[in-house]
Amino acid sequence: MADKNFYATGKRKTAIARVWLTPGTGEVKVNKLSLMEYFGNVMDTHIKVEVPFRLTDTVEKYNVMATLKGGGKSSQADALRHGISKALLEIDPEYRLSLKKAGLLTRDSRVKERKKYGKKGARASFQFSKR
Repeated sequence: MADKNFYATGKRKTAIARVWLTPGTGEVKVNKLSLMEYFGNVMDTHIKVEVPFRLTDTVEKYNVMATLKGGGKSSQADALRHGISKALLEIDPEYRLSLKKAGLLTRDSRVKERKKYGKKGARASFQFSKR
């Protein structure tokens, strides 16, 4: 297990995170940048990413290397959290209960609804005029 990589894919809306966990010091690299460089100084995203590690008591035990595509920054942070949770499950299936209880193993599948023909948007119609 010393130099083994654990891989998982996390998704949210149109964002996709490919995550590799390796035993290490807790360093997080996203698209070859540090977490702070990629997401900026937004603490909400940093907290989102650390949640799976805190629930499983594995803070600073694994290095994260991830590639993110699609979506916005918030959606990418959720996809990264989902990917980390699934990768931790690969490491130890005992983590399943705590991660499942926190809702971190469920893919948030809410996506934008497509526009329908004859409508202004997905459901909104044009204004009706009787005369």
